[in-house]
Amino acid sequence: MTEENIPVLSSVPTYKEKQIEAGRMLFTRPVTFMLGVAKLEQLPTEDKVEICFAGRSNVGKSSLINALCSRKDMARTSNTPGRTQQLNFFDLDGAFNLVDLPGYGFAQAPKDVVRSWQGLIRHYLRGRVTLRRVFVLIDSRHGFKGADLEMMKMLDETAVSYQVVLTKADKLKKGQMEKRIAEVVEALKKHPAALNQIFATSSEKSTGIAELRAEVASLL
Repeated sequence: MTEENIPVLSSVPTYKEKQIEAGRMLFTRPVTFMLGVAKLEQLPTEDKVEICFAGRSNVGKSSLINALCSRKDMARTSNTPGRTQQLNFFDLDGAFNLVDLPGYGFAQAPKDVVRSWQGLIRHYLRGRVTLRRVFVLIDSRHGFKGADLEMMKMLDETAVSYQVVLTKADKLKKGQMEKRIAEVVEALKKHPAALNQIFATSSEKSTGIAELRAEVASLL
């Protein structure tokens, strides 16, 4: 499936060239790893906007972050779900902090460690005043799973604005993609903190990457 095959529906944002260019220029700036946070006391000072990416393990989160930043290995990718075990903070040239949350729903780790991650994520989402937006990644092949709905419920309860990003859009045919988008948009009506515009992306084909960059740039 090529980028041209991805359907453009009312739920998928469209951007003018100026906005696309602003997003492109933003992500050409240097990006550096700041720190990994395993405990609340390790959180960095709240001195700039934070944009957060969350998703089930193996949803393609690291690949998407790498594609956004035009890097090959900025965010570690792995065939082993649950590889990211902390909140990873990246500084995009002082413009904002990009935060990569631990993958949820499955982890190759003891249950007490998983509970610790969940508690850390919950406290971060509730108390971070500089958190501007959470992008919740959903595998377009499968749609919402129980773990996704739990994360969205947490975001609704904490009143943190979030948008859904469908990953691996190149794995679906056009008709399947249209159906999946319609299903997701309908389901989001039940979630008060969710924005009704979503993104259909493919890290392999670069589908939707420019539009997602533009959205991030608009938040700054």
